Amino acid sequence: MPVTSIRGISLAYDDLGQPNGAPLVFIHGHPFNRTMWSEQVAHFKNDYRLILPDLRGYGETDVTTPRVLLDEMALDIIHLLDELNIEKAAFIGLSMGGQIVLDLYRLIPHRFTALVIVDSDARGETAESAARRLETAEQILKTGMIKHTDETIHKYIANASLQNPAVYNPLYKMMSATRPEGAAAAHKGRALRRDHTAILPAITVPSLIIVGSEDFFTPIPVARLMSDNIPNAGLVVINGAGHLPNMESPTEFNNALGSFLRRLR
Repeated sequence: MPVTSIRGISLAYDDLGQPNGAPLVFIHGHPFNRTMWSEQVAHFKNDYRLILPDLRGYGETDVTTPRVLLDEMALDIIHLLDELNIEKAAFIGLSMGGQIVLDLYRLIPHRFTALVIVDSDARGETAESAARRLETAEQILKTGMIKHTDETIHKYIANASLQNPAVYNPLYKMMSATRPEGAAAAHKGRALRRDHTAILPAITVPSLIIVGSEDFFTPIPVARLMSDNIPNAGLVVINGAGHLPNMESPTEFNNALGSFLRRLR
């Protein structure tokens, strides 16, 4: 696992697969880390170069407080790509990671070969949802991530996945090990996140939207808002999956992503 100093922090990441392959940048969601993409690493490492950062405050990357904007996380990734001499890449982001992908497109559209957004939402926060994020941040700081995981993990995956140890156990470990300060700082930043719906019609790179049919947080109509407004975007619904189809239904997810990437060639 390489670690590099970027914008005042130590940022952990993986640089895997084929050094001369087309780069894929996988951006994890909250409250996860880069290991959530393990099934994708195993599937795509023989054909692509895979870049998997731990976002600021998550995994093995430094925490900064009291608040981290998604723009900051996007800038961290840009600096990482510069350090790795990667000029262009396909960006794949899940949930909060999908929102960061849209921030990246706003900042560096010329560096995209493709865009994939998984179980995410291009809209900004409402006053009510922003208040809930701030309240959740304070609760996490007060009671910790184990309690937060116990109370919320059922919202992240479908009922069938809750009964599947191969999904539930690594997810629980990942969520509960997230540092409260990092999770709270990101929640406070997301309360101020941009509304990206206006830029969707201006996206000109090949795009794919993926959503689990049982997603609690960003259900199918939210995914359709993006696929309907991004020109020529595809939409794939992973039946029986919740908010984490890449972990819950990795074969279906990898087939959908792989088919999309092959068309780029």
